[in-house]
Amino acid sequence: MAKIISGKELSAKLKADMAAQVAEFPEKYGRVPHLVVILVGDNPASVSYVTGKAKASETVGIKNTTIRKPETISEEELLSLIRALNEDDSVDGILVQLPLPKHISESKVIETISKAKDVDGFHPLNVAALWQKEDCVLPCTPKGIIKMLKAAGVGIKGKRAVVIGRSNIVGLPVAKLLLDENATVTIAHSRTENLAELTRQAEILVVAIGRPKFVTADMVSEGTVVIDVGVNRDAETGKLCGDVDYAEVEPKASVITPVPGGVGPMTICCLMENTIECFLAKH
Repeated sequence: MAKIISGKELSAKLKADMAAQVAEFPEKYGRVPHLVVILVGDNPASVSYVTGKAKASETVGIKNTTIRKPETISEEELLSLIRALNEDDSVDGILVQLPLPKHISESKVIETISKAKDVDGFHPLNVAALWQKEDCVLPCTPKGIIKMLKAAGVGIKGKRAVVIGRSNIVGLPVAKLLLDENATVTIAHSRTENLAELTRQAEILVVAIGRPKFVTADMVSEGTVVIDVGVNRDAETGKLCGDVDYAEVEPKASVITPVPGGVGPMTICCLMENTIECFLAKH
């Protein structure tokens, strides 16, 4: 039986700690941190994520403003809104919910957000700082994964880690954070040959490929630590599932994260932490 890392439980504990910290801010600094979330259009998944961020902000005691804009907003209008928020001293964190409509360049939007208010850790200068081992805002999901491993008592140093997925949001930064913890890291992806052969060598396996139940029991060795970042709909049941076939893999794993209730809550928890960090950097 694998030890299950509940991101739900861990994030609740961390949010309670943050709430106690933030409760002291009005006296110390005259206000609490302020996160502004911009939602373009009404993609149901995005609406759900934005609602989750607002709820977490309330729990932690962070001021949250959600700005909703129609899908028809022009790129320039969105960029000028971001520039105005950059200039607003009462705003500590700015997050634009992705994906954006096709006529808006995501990279332009990310680059326009001030590095000091980039709570997602996606700004090119924050990404560069991560790879240069300089102080930076860490991307929320990778940061949450490292916290989960440590909370479960998983030793990372010297371990063979395999990351399936090479996105800028999860795959690449989590590989870098694992390297910084002295793991030996291999990055694999959909074009990797003999993938199962590679994943069977992993002592820590992080899966962020965006394919439902992609990792099956034959791809995992006994005692592997399995972190499942995927959030998919199971075509047969309609229920949420990860990139790992949980029922198959769980008996072989030593530690595993469930979907839902695993990595997802930790991502939002780390967003709260990043907002506090951006606030404190100004004070």
